[in-house]
Amino acid sequence: MGRNQNDQIIPCRHVENEFIERQSRFITNAGPVFSVTEAKSFIDRVKDKYQDADHHVPVYLIGHGNATIAHCSDAGEPSGTAGQPALAVLKGSGLGDIAVVITRYFGGTKLGTGGLVRAYSDSVRKMLEVLPLAKKVATTSLMFVIPYTLFEQAQLMVSHHDGMIIDQVFGADVTLTVRLENQHLDSYQRRMLDLARGDIEFIVIEQRDNTIMPLRK
Repeated sequence: MGRNQNDQIIPCRHVENEFIERQSRFITNAGPVFSVTEAKSFIDRVKDKYQDADHHVPVYLIGHGNATIAHCSDAGEPSGTAGQPALAVLKGSGLGDIAVVITRYFGGTKLGTGGLVRAYSDSVRKMLEVLPLAKKVATTSLMFVIPYTLFEQAQLMVSHHDGMIIDQVFGADVTLTVRLENQHLDSYQRRMLDLARGDIEFIVIEQRDNTIMPLRK
């Protein structure tokens, strides 16, 4: 899938990553969110999962560019040692629509202010190294029926337009449901009409503004 400077890059899915720093466990959870309400729900789910932890440092970025809502908290750690360092790394990643919670289990050895800043910063960096990426796009899902003779070409056409097949039913003919970015929608429909010599009917079954489309490597 192509990627350009205007793409709004987001997490593809929820991930969890862990590392140890001087006996303290730092467990970082991250995932896609599209509103402050979703971010708060994500944070609450992580807190519920690790209720016995010493700290849950929340960070989130909603939106992209100049329209971003940013939030962080030190969550009981010394002021300026957790939330802000984590947020700085997250902002530097270029990602948006992401919530992160760094859960800490104290290991008995104090890290000091400098050690905490490094640990919380590294928690986000290490998470970003394993985080699968996607782009947020407006999409339309179409359902249509084609003969078997056009099935392979229809599959290739979806791939060429950076779309995905989300359902296929084989009967007397093939019923396909495909999801396409709106910017490619007209082109795809024209090409399919050409292939089918006009004998095809598209039914719009869903439209989304915040579709997570995984980035192909």
